[in-house]
Amino acid sequence: MSVPAVLLCRDTAKGAELLVLRHENAILRRHVKGRVRYEPADRFRLAALTSLIPRGRWAAVFPATPGTLLTWHRKVIARKWNYSARSSRTGRPPTAAALKSLVLRLADDNPRWGHRRIQGELARLGHPIAASTD
Repeated sequence: MSVPAVLLCRDTAKGAELLVLRHENAILRRHVKGRVRYEPADRFRLAALTSLIPRGRWAAVFPATPGTLLTWHRKVIARKWNYSARSSRTGRPPTAAALKSLVLRLADDNPRWGHRRIQGELARLGHPIAASTD
């Protein structure tokens, strides 16, 4: 019976238990000699099946302890929500070099102007930047 067929059965928990046992058999057949090593795909599948089985039955159904299953689940979630695909630069974007040189030239030409005045003059020229920009 396939995964979707088992999940559509009336008794979902029993079907999930069957899936766990079948997967455990497949893992054990892969590791006939030596210690059983769970691959990332095995961990993912077993962690995903935990949501279909009541927590009180985990110790009897799964080949790993409930604490281990929760750790695997946490790692799956952490990998999904790690935000590494976002921009690698955080914080304020850097000021353009031309704008930076304009600010320095205004400050040199007008030594009595403070940073607020320079910011206001730049805003009038069409360069809206914060007064505290480096």
